[in-house]
Formats: sequence, structure tokens, C-alpha cells
Amino acid sequence: MESGGTVHSVIDGLAGSEGIRRDRLLQYLYALQGHFSHVPPEAIDRLASDLELPASHIRGVIAFYSFLHEMPRGDFDILFSDSITDHMQGSRELHRQLCERLGVASGQPRPDGRVTVDLTSCTGMCDQGPALLVNGLAVARLDAARIDTIAGLVEAGTALADWPPEFFAVEDNIRRRDLLLDDSSEGNALQALQVRGAEAILESLERSGLRGRGGAGFPTATKWRLCRESDADAHYVVCNADEGEPGTFKDRVLLNSHADRMVEGMTLCAGVIDARQGYIYLRAEYRHLREPLEAVLQRRREAGLLGRAILGSDGFDFDIEIHMGAGAYVCGEESSLIESLEGKRGIPRKRPPFPVNRGFHNRPTVVNNVETFMAAALIAQHGADWFRGAGTGPSSGTKLLSISGDCERPGIYEYPYGVSIREILADCGARDAQAVQVAGAAGATVAASEFDRAIAFDDLPTGGSFMVFDKSRDLLDMVLNFSRFFVHESCGFCTPCRVGGVLLRDLVEKVHAGHASDYDLEEMRSIGSLIRTSSHCGLGTTAPNPVLDTLDKFPEIYRRRLTGNGFEPAFDLDAALSDARRIAGRDDETAHAGVES
Repeated sequence: MESGGTVHSVIDGLAGSEGIRRDRLLQYLYALQGHFSHVPPEAIDRLASDLELPASHIRGVIAFYSFLHEMPRGDFDILFSDSITDHMQGSRELHRQLCERLGVASGQPRPDGRVTVDLTSCTGMCDQGPALLVNGLAVARLDAARIDTIAGLVEAGTALADWPPEFFAVEDNIRRRDLLLDDSSEGNALQALQVRGAEAILESLERSGLRGRGGAGFPTATKWRLCRESDADAHYVVCNADEGEPGTFKDRVLLNSHADRMVEGMTLCAGVIDARQGYIYLRAEYRHLREPLEAVLQRRREAGLLGRAILGSDGFDFDIEIHMGAGAYVCGEESSLIESLEGKRGIPRKRPPFPVNRGFHNRPTVVNNVETFMAAALIAQHGADWFRGAGTGPSSGTKLLSISGDCERPGIYEYPYGVSIREILADCGARDAQAVQVAGAAGATVAASEFDRAIAFDDLPTGGSFMVFDKSRDLLDMVLNFSRFFVHESCGFCTPCRVGGVLLRDLVEKVHAGHASDYDLEEMRSIGSLIRTSSHCGLGTTAPNPVLDTLDKFPEIYRRRLTGNGFEPAFDLDAALSDARRIAGRDDETAHAGVES
């Protein structure tokens, strides 16, 4: 954590010459968290006064985001990735080892204020796990030796700047390149816009068949056109770099090695829709990418490719600001992201109206992800036919896949749409696979009998996550991990997701512990179906997918744990009384549940 400066001097520095703004509340809180290891009470009071907001509103924002806290976390805040692929690589034992070495209970700051060790959701390092974050910076490829070294560095109070540099090395691990990753030409999408005009660019995007690469697959040209035609005094461009879906890390690689092309795509969009301001919403887990991204933006400003009068064109003014997330999976949904961008809790909006009509500050806004903006820039440069030459009719172009799990060569693979699961498994060195989880925890569980299915919008759409499970794995561990993930990441707005998710998780835990019956399996189906059909947003409706998919395709992972056909309560009353017996110093028969005195 940073040191020095009072709360008031830090806030004054954050406000700068532009003054304090409500839509920057989350950025102030994120910076305060990094400076003090928490958001101090006096900071809440100061922000409430300056922003003319109730202190309860600010506390509600802090409580919503996993990386913000009102209580100090210590000099070193260490968060182990709790993704299922990290579990498969031994993260739980390493987490236990570090807690033991540091004499700290998981999730509880050590009394001396030195360290907290806790868990967090997927950190986007699945190809080089197990991984953790220390004060927001990623440390990958953990093993027992690294854990011992980390414990020693923490105990010595060694500043992160003096930790071994190799601890913070993050590899791209690009294994297969195609249209996007194999292109080394100098970008000239903005020149194409100058020469051909906005309408011609839109027509090229339309003919190319480019659809959003986040998984939903909405036609990109349609989105840009709707925003362009929506009359307002301002338009905005937002890049969704909040890839929080477990098992996804392609945007991490694109932002690290292809950020210029992504920024070019955002600027192209701005020229088409007449936007003056853009934002990169960067997930907090990718904090290590912020500084190099700022450097890319500054370099483009100096080259006349960003800022005022881009390429010397009067009136073509557009700049980009990086907005940090603070740990909220739901902010991957575009309306939640916009709420967060405005400094609020990331609660999904009711739609319509859609962001292209009323988005950021209720102005027309295009939200696309990193891969989509990069593809748009290359289409403007090379043309629609170049892009349509790959893929299938309804699924043109290529898709980047983040491959992890039980395979010899995890990493980033770019394939034309239409590639089969079987071909991908062969390429990444996956042997004896029993299942593949496509599109993350909210996606589809694909059984071995389905490995001839294709990655395509009309078959298996995906934002990029591709997790492999071989026959040595118990898939119920995967289901349990995902069920807990959805409970942790629910925004809490709607009852089906908030309450139904907890009920579903509890039933999965009951099965896992060997206390379930056929009745419980039917309850799981019923609750899962209710969540799917009644949740407020798309993330809620997909939350029961892993349970419902595995009940249908892998019923044996449940049935082999059933106790019988009758009902058995999951709550063990006698076990719950154990603390009371210990305190009372009693262990006679009448001190146990079910025994009358």
C-alpha cells in the first residue's frame, strides 16, 4: 500500500484542477483503497460533503465492490484466485500454506496490520496459475517455493518494488494466430475513415458480418448505426475490458500486445458516431496493464491519433480515459458497466432504453469489448471480404479462445468460427477429456459425445473461455465452484438470482457432502429453471447453467452421492451444538440433539 498524505490531501490530489465529480466516485474510492488499504471514515465524510451525497450512498458503493473495504486490510493484501482451474493446479493447498506461514486466518487481517490473505474470483491468469494478487498486482505460476519466498518478503516488510521481478512476469502464451493476431501491418483505419467517410465504414462493417465478441453476438454495424442516428448533445465510446468470466483471459493479452489496434478501433467508432470522449473500463485484476495502456494513449496523442484534430482534421476530437473497476463480475454486463462508469453500484438497468439511445449520462453510447474494437479497425483497413473469408455464414471471421485446464498447452488460440471442439482439444494437447466448459461458468458444459460441435453463434457461442476437464476430475467440484461464484457475484437486485442462487448453492453443497436425495435433485431443477426464466439480467438467467447442464449430461456425478430416496436435512443440529457443549463442559447424552432430558 502507498504511504504518506492525509485523507484530505489525497482527495484534493484526486480531484485536481477539474474539481470533484460524482461520476468519478468509484475512482476516488479505488485510489483511497490503494493508498490506505481501506476507505477511511473521514474520506467517506469528506466525499459525502463534497459530492452532496449521503454517506450511506458511498458506503453502499464500497460494499458492492469486492476490492473496496471500510476496514484496513494491512500493508499486504493478498488474494488467491479461487477459479476452478486454479483449484486444479493446487491453489487451495498453497493458500493454506501461506496462511500457516504468516499465522493468519483466511479473510482476517493479522492483528499487527501487516497482511491479509483471502480469496477472490478468477484473476484472468488461468493459463499460468495458480495465481494471486498482492496489492492488486498479479503473481502467477505459484508453487511451494514461491509461497515460502512471499511469506519471507511479507514478514520483512519488503516493498513490492523490491520483490523479484520475475514474480510479476505475465506471459501472453499465444499458441495459434489467425486474422487478428497474425496481422502486423501498420494501422490505417483512421485514414480509411478520412478517405471513405463514416457511412462507407458502416457498410463495410455490415458486409463483414462482424458481431460482438463478448458472446452475445449483436451486429457491430447495427449498434454503431443506431448510436450514430440517436440525436443528442454528446455521444460516447466505451471499451468493456472487464472480462470477469471465469477462464477468460484473451483481453489481457490483447491489451498487453495489441492495445494500439484496440484504441484505433475505439477512435474509428468515435469518428463514425461523432463522439468526443471514450473510456476503457479496465478490470481491477489487470491493474498491471494500466501504466502501459496510459503510455499507449499518450503516444497516440503525440502522434496526432488521439486528442484534438486527429490526423489534422478539424472537428475530429476524441480522447480516452481509463476507468478502473473494483471487483464486480456483473459489471461485464453493459448497462451495469455504465452504472459503474457513473460512479455507482453496478446494478443492471432495465432495457429498453438501450445504451445506444441512453447510455453513459443518458447519452447515446457504444459499448464493445476489446476484441470487437480490434476487429473493426482491421476491417476498416483490409475490407469486408478479407474478414468474411474466414468463418461460416452467420459467424464470419475468427474467435480468440482462452484455453486452460487439463491440457499440455494452455494459452490463447485464434480460430476461424466453425472449428470443432475436437480439433481444439487436439491442438492444445488435451487427452482423455470428459467435458469442456465453453463460455465460462455461465456457459455450456459440453460432454465428450458432443465434441464435434462447433464454436459458432449458431452452435456454441462464447466470449472466449474454454476450460478442459479430463476423466480424473470430479465435475461436481466444478459445479460447486461455479455455484459459489454466482452467489458471491450476484448484484443482489432481483430475488430469483439473489435468493435462488443461495438455495441452488446450498443444494449443490448438500449433494457434495453426501446428504442429498432424489427430492433434492428435483428441487435443483425447479430452482434452476426459475432463476433462468425470472432473473432481471442476462447474467442471472445463465447462472444455473452448470447445474442444469450437468444434471442432464452427467447425472452420475450426483447420483453416486445420494443417500437414498428419502429426505435428509442438510443442517446438522447436533453438530451445531458442539460449541455450546464445549463451553458448558458437557458431553452427556442429554446435551445432544434428539435426546430428551
